[in-house]
Amino acid sequence: MADDLGRRATRHAVVIGGSLAGLLAARVLAEHAERVTVVERDRFPEGPEARPGVPQGRHIHVLISGGQRAFDELLPGFTDELRELGAPKVGVPQDMVQWQNGKWFNRTPSPLNFYAGPRPQLEWLVRQRVFADPRVELVEGHETVGLIGDSSRVRGVRLRERGAGNEKETRVLEADLVVDASGRSTKAPDWLAAIGAEAPHEETLDTGLAYSTRVYRAPSGALDSDTMGYFIVPNPAQQYGAVVLPMGDGHHLVTLSGLRDDRPPTDEGGFEEYTKRMPHPVISEWLATAEPLSPVYGFRKTANIRRRYDRPGRRPAGFLATGDALCAFNPIYGQGMAVAAISAVALRRALADPKRTPTTRRVQRALLDASKPAWDISAGSDKKMPGAVGDATKPGPLDKAVGWYMGRVQERAAGDPAVGAAFREALHLTAPMTRLFAPAVARAVLFGPVADSPAGPPLRRDA
Repeated sequence: MADDLGRRATRHAVVIGGSLAGLLAARVLAEHAERVTVVERDRFPEGPEARPGVPQGRHIHVLISGGQRAFDELLPGFTDELRELGAPKVGVPQDMVQWQNGKWFNRTPSPLNFYAGPRPQLEWLVRQRVFADPRVELVEGHETVGLIGDSSRVRGVRLRERGAGNEKETRVLEADLVVDASGRSTKAPDWLAAIGAEAPHEETLDTGLAYSTRVYRAPSGALDSDTMGYFIVPNPAQQYGAVVLPMGDGHHLVTLSGLRDDRPPTDEGGFEEYTKRMPHPVISEWLATAEPLSPVYGFRKTANIRRRYDRPGRRPAGFLATGDALCAFNPIYGQGMAVAAISAVALRRALADPKRTPTTRRVQRALLDASKPAWDISAGSDKKMPGAVGDATKPGPLDKAVGWYMGRVQERAAGDPAVGAAFREALHLTAPMTRLFAPAVARAVLFGPVADSPAGPPLRRDA
């Protein structure tokens, strides 16, 4: 790997964090480095089980179409293996009952889908594939407590065994390249400051959204429906959300969401009572057919945070950030796993580019660009929600015009096939946002009528 990432072959790369972003980055780096070490605070479970380092692990996760493509590029045959493990494949919109912006969506056929299923199952499959490569090794039960190097170059990390106490000595792990994939709670800004470099500017946007999740078992065909799930999408006028998705084996995850002034509770009675805030009783009716199988788990850290390592400053060579350590999204949009994989693909292409030397700045820019479509969707939607705070809430010069246009898109997405298809392609990260401005879509958005959509929950697929 040529550099200012070293001007020599990279012998050793260290990835901080065994997150999906970290594991997939390690997969790519193994193509260029003699050795890759993943440093993980937890000790990984033997099987597909939840672990403390993934606080969202008990909540709904989906692998949208754009993420599926990236996973299969990085780990060929991955989605086939995921399906063989029993992860449900949910077609959009034909398999979902969806309410958004006051309208029920037609359940028309579409090539887009997502995989639902327990996040620990997907992580376990990724670990199996990544650590099968003898070039990738794991240091478990250790936390990174700092970087070694200076403001011009990072030369490794300082580690300490977890649970050993602060009095225990740290040890140094030297590296030609360090990649921070430690998540939204990364300490990298402090580590950089400690070696004389500049911390990145952080852009934030926080709606105060919180959610609670519980596992249920429901009979097949509940509510005399052929749907696989339900989705109530919040908006500025209706701030409550609900998602019901299959996990396999007849189990479903149910997630309820609300903003900081009216968060969903984590007690059993309060959880089910909260469904009455939804714009239609279909979620309450579904819960009445289902058997609860778990406690209610809450999650509150949902702010959008983007760290601008691309901006000028004292940035050391040999240090990159990826995943939530670079750009974290409101999880309600279901983009995180997809962006982890898309970012790893961007890393691969930047490092292998035959026309450009993969400098630290250039590769970091490629990683940020890979996350930008999802950021535009998540932050763009959240800045309209009441009570949103943070510097990313400030409107840009085009925000008013784009907001007006996107409002018309959403009015037509439920009933117009062309607009709906373009809208879903952008949300699933299979096409850029510019797809919504293609001539045929723009004509329908600007001049077409608002097509009819179902008057109530469409419990059966369109014929």
